[in-house]
Amino acid sequence: MSTYYAFREIALSLLERRHLLRPFARFAIGIATLQLLLTSPYASAADYKLGPMDKVSIKVVQWQTAEGAFREWPAITNTYMISSSGSLSLPFAGELQAAGKTTQEVATEIAHSVQQKLGLIDLPEASVEVLEFRPIFVSGVVQLPGKYPFDPEMTVLKAVSLAGGMRRSTDEGQRFERDFFNAEGSYVVLVAERNRLLATLARIQAELENAKTIKTPSELAGDPQADALMSAEEEIMSSKTNSVKLQLSALDELKTLYEAEIVSLEKKMVVQNRQMELVKTDLASIGSLADRGLVVNSRLMDLKTTVADMEGKLLDLDTAALRAKQEVNKAARDATDLENDRKAELALEKRTTQAALDENNLKLAMYKKLMAEALVSAPEAAGLAASVAAPVLRYSIVRTIKGTTQEITAQENTVLVPGDVVKVAVARNPS
Repeated sequence: MSTYYAFREIALSLLERRHLLRPFARFAIGIATLQLLLTSPYASAADYKLGPMDKVSIKVVQWQTAEGAFREWPAITNTYMISSSGSLSLPFAGELQAAGKTTQEVATEIAHSVQQKLGLIDLPEASVEVLEFRPIFVSGVVQLPGKYPFDPEMTVLKAVSLAGGMRRSTDEGQRFERDFFNAEGSYVVLVAERNRLLATLARIQAELENAKTIKTPSELAGDPQADALMSAEEEIMSSKTNSVKLQLSALDELKTLYEAEIVSLEKKMVVQNRQMELVKTDLASIGSLADRGLVVNSRLMDLKTTVADMEGKLLDLDTAALRAKQEVNKAARDATDLENDRKAELALEKRTTQAALDENNLKLAMYKKLMAEALVSAPEAAGLAASVAAPVLRYSIVRTIKGTTQEITAQENTVLVPGDVVKVAVARNPS
């Protein structure tokens, strides 16, 4: 379980025990919990404009002041696909235009629509999270032209790789040339993947060491994409670090609230003890008079009843203080568990990334051998890269910008956006 969802469970458990807190503490924790429940892990995509075929998750939650709890609207909370017309059809909220808007803009519109349709006094909180982006398309001289799912790190080279690379020739005379270029293309893709894995591994190691910056791996020295890769990993590390700090800060605030409650209870116990001592003194003085018949027995019984009541209140105060101390200890344990879970998650991620890197290195070695074999088996292909008019792929992107379709010249490392159409053509270098 990720640290985000782990702390989400902690926050929900705190809400269930809100009767132990003072009203202002319940409200503070309620607001913090609402923010956690409605915050998306993909907050960095806040400026992304939605479009047809995007799949989104929608949640609507309302704070019930009278009940001191959150109420979720399950009839609206669900997964939706934006239609070809760019609209979302929701229960109660009706049909809303989503294309061209950010998730925050759509969420605000949903909240206002639900409030208006249902006649709610308070504006509910709504969140919209992109679960699946609309696909990209690859056309031209590729092996498998068609539609492919979009990935946030998608580049032209990755899209062409998904489409099987350059279309293979059926001419037997070009077999060795074809084999060489296929192996070379796969090798280039694996190098890009290896560099990404190296950057990810460096980020994980920095997190395990609680370092403030990520050390660039020596293997990436001189690589033109190194800065972009490390910058992306820095953003990931910063986001995860801030998330953990927020969770730890919430636990610290909870401990502070309980500690303040303990101090208040202890002061009340001191006052209660002082009052009880005064009553006991009065009882002792009246007791001797009662023995001689100078004071009525009802007065004596009233004082004894008062002493018993005070002793009961002292026990209640002591029990409340003990419970508050237990909650302080639990918050401390939760903070420790949060740190331990984070380290365990990083350790698992490190092992998985290292395994993927090892597999990548094996594939790189294999494709090196395949390229060498192609050149050895066909001496005429030995000068393939230098002397032969080798095929060069030329890329362009068809993209809709502000309602206008434009064709943009692209390179292998050009970053794609959802809905892009990648066109691949072949040009020949002069011999």
